Amino acid sequence: MKLEGLKVLDLSAFLPGPHMTMMMADHGADVIMVEPANGTGEPSRVLGETTPDGVSVWFRNIARGKRSLKVNLKDPEGQELFLRLAETADVVVEAFRPGVVKRLGVDYAAVSTRNPSVVYCSISAFGQDSSLATKPAHDTAVQAFAGLTDLARGSDDKPTMPNIAFADASASLMALSAILMALYRRTQTGKGDYIDLAMYDAAIAWTPNVLGPTFGENRPPEPKQMRSFGGSALTNLYETADGEYLSFAGPEIKFATNLLNALERPDLIEVAKLPPGPGQAPLRAFFAETFKSRTLAEWQTFLEPIDCAWSWVRSLKEAFDDPFTAERGMVFTDADGNRHIGPPIKFENEPPQPNPELPEYGEHSADLAAEIGLDADKIAELQAKGTI
Repeated sequence: MKLEGLKVLDLSAFLPGPHMTMMMADHGADVIMVEPANGTGEPSRVLGETTPDGVSVWFRNIARGKRSLKVNLKDPEGQELFLRLAETADVVVEAFRPGVVKRLGVDYAAVSTRNPSVVYCSISAFGQDSSLATKPAHDTAVQAFAGLTDLARGSDDKPTMPNIAFADASASLMALSAILMALYRRTQTGKGDYIDLAMYDAAIAWTPNVLGPTFGENRPPEPKQMRSFGGSALTNLYETADGEYLSFAGPEIKFATNLLNALERPDLIEVAKLPPGPGQAPLRAFFAETFKSRTLAEWQTFLEPIDCAWSWVRSLKEAFDDPFTAERGMVFTDADGNRHIGPPIKFENEPPQPNPELPEYGEHSADLAAEIGLDADKIAELQAKGTI
């Protein structure tokens, strides 16, 4: 597998860091979850709904294939144990509030002194040394601050709560990209690097398609008038007669032409050519009235042979139950009957091999201590005092 032989120490929790390092584990990396010796460890172990075996679904889908080290980094011996492990690590990931790893003595300066080739990635809300570095925030606050929540306005024209942790997700992907870039550069220089990855930066970087009003005309976007949010008649949602919804996602004229010809309204093709916004109101009104006239099943039959970009609005359950999701390897079932989200990164020659095994809290602490040379008596002493 692509990352076989790579060792990753992951101090992060919740979603951005753990999801990223799970993807690395799926491709062969030895990922060690560094969990606090606080009795709980990774918070997602006890968050949200569980499967019948009592395991959190969240935890199952961020922790598979990893090893678990329970360690008290406030204990000098725990700190030293971590630093000795870091001497042979390729990657260290952390997502504490800025300044915490320095207080714990496991920051980049401390680690790179012992291991100059390490790639050390810090994920935070607003960056490590910015004017907002110490401001507490999770995903929804970052999305609001980055202007993304304002784009998601409902029929009442009020912002709605984000349904996907986009700031978390984009930070996770940016961090993975940055780490792999740094590892590639290390093959040429032998040196590691430090990555300051802010969720705010990652989220706001994904706005090129909606920045027209802001950069082009120095004004805030009006979401309902924009191509991506309903200003285009063919990038929009329409209710059917049975209360379901159709989603159209292709404003290209070729798609509009195909659909309007099938609906016997070629006269509206010229309206579809107008810019998104008020000019397309007649077309939006036509679609709203037309699609409300039949059931979803009827429209599915009608639309299937037409070359235009459309779908129907499905629940997450429907999406994961669809055989297509399994066909793409994006859901799989382990030997115990538990379902897992599959790995999205696929290679032809070295495909991912997700390991559904989950580490018990601190399960590998003694083994990892032994790997750095501690003898059985010392390991027992550290366990007795709660350091590991």
